[in-house]
Amino acid sequence: MISFTVMAIVFGVIFLAELPDKTALAGLMLGTRYRASYVFVGVAAAFTVHVALAIAAGSVLTLLPHRLVQGVVAALFLAGAAVLLFKKTEEEDEEIKPPADQSFWKVAGAGFMLILVAEFGDLTQIMTANLAARYDSPVSVGIGAVLGLWAVGGLGILGGRTLMKHVPLRLITKIAALVMVALAGFSIYEAVAG
Repeated sequence: MISFTVMAIVFGVIFLAELPDKTALAGLMLGTRYRASYVFVGVAAAFTVHVALAIAAGSVLTLLPHRLVQGVVAALFLAGAAVLLFKKTEEEDEEIKPPADQSFWKVAGAGFMLILVAEFGDLTQIMTANLAARYDSPVSVGIGAVLGLWAVGGLGILGGRTLMKHVPLRLITKIAALVMVALAGFSIYEAVAG
C-alpha cells in the first residue's frame, strides 16, 4: 500500500539532504553546457538506480529485530546529521569533463556516470535505506526518495545558482540536520518503547 504521508516525509528529508550536495552543483555545470533534458535523463536514471539499491538494503534491515533496527537507524540518522553540520563548507573544485558531442546518449551517459559514481554510498543513499527500514512501505519510500532526488537534480540543472542566491546553503543544511535529529529521536523512542 502506498502512503502519501511517508512519501512526503521521505521527499522532504531527501530533498533537504541532497540540496547542499556537490551533485546538484555537478548537474548545474552539465546543465549550463548541454541540453538540460538530456542531462536530466541521465541524472534521473542514476538516482533511480541508487534508490533501488537503498530500498533493497533497507528491506533486508527489516528482517532484523525491530528494536535493533530502530537503534541502528537512530545512530545512522544522528551520524547523517553530524556529517551535514560538521562537513567542510569549502566546495571542492571538481573538473567535469564534458562529452565531445551533444548527442542524447553521450550527454545522458555523462550525466548518468557522473551521478552514479558520485552518489554511491552517499548520505542520501544511506538515509533512503534507513527510511526504508524505518517505514514498512518500500514503494512509498522509493517514490519519495526518487522524487526528492529528481527535484534536486532538476533544480541543479535548471536554476541552482538562482536558488542559492535566495536561500543560504547553511540554512538548508541546518534544516536537513534538524530533521534527521528529530527522526533519530523518534527512532530511539521506538527502540526503547518497543
